[in-house]
Amino acid sequence: MADARYDPDNIFAKILHGEIPCHRVYEDAHTLAFMDVMPQGEGHTLVIPKAPARGLLDANPDSLAALMASVQKVARAVKAAFRAEGLTLFQFNEPAGGQTVFHLHVHVIPRREGVPLKRHEGGMADNAVLAEHAARIRAALESQA
Repeated sequence: MADARYDPDNIFAKILHGEIPCHRVYEDAHTLAFMDVMPQGEGHTLVIPKAPARGLLDANPDSLAALMASVQKVARAVKAAFRAEGLTLFQFNEPAGGQTVFHLHVHVIPRREGVPLKRHEGGMADNAVLAEHAARIRAALESQA
């Protein structure tokens, strides 16, 4: 069985601490949203809590509530920014559930009918494209306010 402790050196914790750059989309006191560097579709965004949590089952309920409020806010902006017909949300837990980064996170992916998702291991996206996508989502967030 895998080690189920929270690793404070995971990549998302390093992003939170400013040790690794990201294309930020949204941030508040409890959460951070940024572009997935290996997107499965245009606008693929991740939303994470700032509080340490390996997954859904060990998250503090208050942190989880703040996370879901941010997921909803970001998802609305992602859908608008990419004129999507729908959204796919993913939240994986533990290796058997498909989790590869052990900091709680929710994937928000805008979708269009008939357009399949890309493989998540499909390689890193172009940095300029990620920056442009992040700017589109931030603009959509501003128009929501």
